[in-house]
Amino acid sequence: MYIIGIAGGTGSGKTTVVKRIVETLPQGKVAVIPQDSYYNDTSHLTMEQRRRINFDHPDAFDWPLLTRHIQMLRRGESIEQPTYSFLISNRLEETIHVEPCEVLIIEGIMALWKEELRDLMDLKIFLDTDADERLIRIIERDTLERGRTAQMVIDRYRNVLKPMHEEFIEPTKRYADLIIPQSIDNLCAIETIQTYIHKNTGL
Repeated sequence: MYIIGIAGGTGSGKTTVVKRIVETLPQGKVAVIPQDSYYNDTSHLTMEQRRRINFDHPDAFDWPLLTRHIQMLRRGESIEQPTYSFLISNRLEETIHVEPCEVLIIEGIMALWKEELRDLMDLKIFLDTDADERLIRIIERDTLERGRTAQMVIDRYRNVLKPMHEEFIEPTKRYADLIIPQSIDNLCAIETIQTYIHKNTGL
């Protein structure tokens, strides 16, 4: 199994880049594990308490479960990946069955933050996208998909996203094997990644 970690700030284009990589691989040969699925279970909290959670802090993630699931897939065992809803700030009852395959992509803002998880990766990528562009994408996404107003998103960016990015996400760039500027617009870099994966997996 060839394991790839793709990190970058919120709105950096991770999902789009992953989609373009997956499109070049044979169906059934690649699985994507979104780090967003591994936020902590908050069933014991009220909705008001959930809304106060800092989802851009490392403590918001269930690192033991994520790491254990990657280890299981690497050993050839299937997993039941949790699903998470940002509308209720908690996991859903439904899980996603994931079978081990030739290529595994771990995608998330802090995919490169935990050393134990990094050590499982064969290729580590960081998407280095301009902060203004990331903010525009965040506003578009959160107003359309997460029920937030533009002002709510801007306030959250100033108070949470920006300081957390500078403290926890940006520093993980040092662990990356490849740093991609302009993310989804950098077609040359994406094609290089695609070629590199094909070369190292034989797919």
